[in-house]
Amino acid sequence: MSDDGARPGRERLVVVGGDAAGMSAASQARRLKGPDALEIVAFERGHFTSFSACGIPYWVGGDVSERDELIARTPEEHRERGIDLRLRTEVTELDVAGKRVRARDVDSGAESWTSYDRLVLATGARPVRPELPGIDARGVHGVQTLDDGQALLDTLSRARGRRAVVVGAGYIGVEMAEALINRGYEVTVVNRGSEPMSTLDADMGRLVHAAMEGLGITMVNDATVTEVLTGDDGWVRAVATEDAEYPADVVVLGIGVRPDTALARAAGLPLGAHGGLLTDRAMRVRGHDDIWAGGDCVEVLDLVSGQQRHIALGTHANKHGQVIGTNVGGGYATFPGVVGTAVSKVCDLEIARTGLREKDARRVGLRYEAVTIESTSRAGYYPGASPMTVKMLAERRTGRLLGVQIVGREGAAKRVDVAAVALTAGMTVEQMTALDLGYAPPFSPVWDPVLVAARKAAAKVRGL
Repeated sequence: MSDDGARPGRERLVVVGGDAAGMSAASQARRLKGPDALEIVAFERGHFTSFSACGIPYWVGGDVSERDELIARTPEEHRERGIDLRLRTEVTELDVAGKRVRARDVDSGAESWTSYDRLVLATGARPVRPELPGIDARGVHGVQTLDDGQALLDTLSRARGRRAVVVGAGYIGVEMAEALINRGYEVTVVNRGSEPMSTLDADMGRLVHAAMEGLGITMVNDATVTEVLTGDDGWVRAVATEDAEYPADVVVLGIGVRPDTALARAAGLPLGAHGGLLTDRAMRVRGHDDIWAGGDCVEVLDLVSGQQRHIALGTHANKHGQVIGTNVGGGYATFPGVVGTAVSKVCDLEIARTGLREKDARRVGLRYEAVTIESTSRAGYYPGASPMTVKMLAERRTGRLLGVQIVGREGAAKRVDVAAVALTAGMTVEQMTALDLGYAPPFSPVWDPVLVAARKAAAKVRGL
């Protein structure tokens, strides 16, 4: 079955994926072009649109009380704005030569072709789910969509015990460990790396490790899961590694995500080394004038290393969508790249990073100096001052800032934004020492911790 194509006199934009990048692109294009000039059809295989996947751990943990609080714009709101949004409809094939997509109704199985003049791919990313014995057992959950979050909550409500195992210690793993602690579970985190948070250098990850154990979380590092063990009823009962078994009434997978680009690969669209779609600065798929892509399915330029990276963050996805929608709508916008800024927390411990880690700098051939300083979030004499550790990397000889990592309590994480701006501007650590940052005892020592690190890094670059 096929549709009749767009109405004569107007173009059709087809969007594949109904979350941040896809619906931002659709909404921006609609703002710039009215329904008489542009028809918009959007396909989403799930039940929800425009939701915050980043908020799911806080919903599971009880900090966010209702699922719908994570929804920025409902399907009905999109439809009221003139977008033909088709939920529970999965695009299964791209016909680039024929400029059409094949879609299947998830519930009925009915299939049809839809033609397009312009196409936006916003297929997102899929959680890594290793092929292990028992991985599909009842009680084992990935957490990527609102449906995933609801399924996990349903399991927690009927689990027979209070033991949870989280596999992986990246952002999702750490955040889900906190959520389960908040739910009153005994939590074990099994991590393949030497320390949690592999987006940090190991010496900074060690601080996160200590804090997690201080919260009652059992950390098992340098361990690879080999099997998920089940009971006679098919429910998970333990997670096994080569050396031990860890009892579990629920298992959460936090191993990371990969770009969901199977459709693009099958259609012959260009993919990068990390499996993500390659685009130009206008977010147009390379070599294809009428196809754009954004969000977790693309690779982006790292402004510090000069190489392509895959970073799955809602901040990037929304910006991609705005750029795409502006260009499709007849305007002009570009996405220059990223510096790799991210923040997270585990209970009251705040974790932040931007730019390159030591191994990133070595991999791209940069010679660098690294410094670490201890400071406080406020003036030392002011009540509530808490410790903070800042690590900074600067390029040898030039002094160009390469990266910053911060671990501390209240007031620590968002200080990384100063470093993100400095990285984007290509500043040296010497230049950073003169930054006119805000100061008052309730907010900072007279020398902000980021500037203390910059002073130390500048001195090391100068050989002092």
